[in-house]
Amino acid sequence: MASDGSSELFPNQVKILVAGGFGVGKTTFVGAVSEIEPLTTEETLTAASVATDSVNGVESKSTTTVAMDFGRLSFRDQNLVLYLFGTPGQDRFWFMWDELSLGAVGAVVLADTRRLADCFGAIEFFERRGIRFLVALNEFDGSYRYEDTDIRAALALKPHVPLVRCDARNTRSASLALITLLETVLAGSRAAATPPMMRSPR
Repeated sequence: MASDGSSELFPNQVKILVAGGFGVGKTTFVGAVSEIEPLTTEETLTAASVATDSVNGVESKSTTTVAMDFGRLSFRDQNLVLYLFGTPGQDRFWFMWDELSLGAVGAVVLADTRRLADCFGAIEFFERRGIRFLVALNEFDGSYRYEDTDIRAALALKPHVPLVRCDARNTRSASLALITLLETVLAGSRAAATPPMMRSPR
């Protein structure tokens, strides 16, 4: 029989999606923070896929995710485990997004300022389904640095959607983006649980 302390033995498990356009750094992000060897489903780009998958701005990319990436990150002090699912970026694999999003509490939408329009689809997807998300600018070497206000305007981000900057290759940077997302999800859950008459006027 489970004891009263069983909740301390079994961590809270949270599903997070890492989304964005083709070549934006989703596989790299998951790999940077995962405490286990990440599961990847990358395949080599072929000549046949070049016409379908634009490599403008990411000419050096030679592989692509065809199903998903999977990683795990534990916050032991908080008794919390994150399960990270990286989505495929190409339009022809979007039929998988509905399945991957089941049970997800939030999402990181990676954006590349060289190909900013590529994350529009991900933003719209999560907005329509009411899944909380943030936009993380993956600042590639040599890319132009825009002001936050310009990025928010270009993406038509609502005021409650956080915009952060990160380096998907850096464990600490990517982890901070995830922590910001969790804080956003928690704040939203608390607001939803508060009776309207008790909420502070804006």
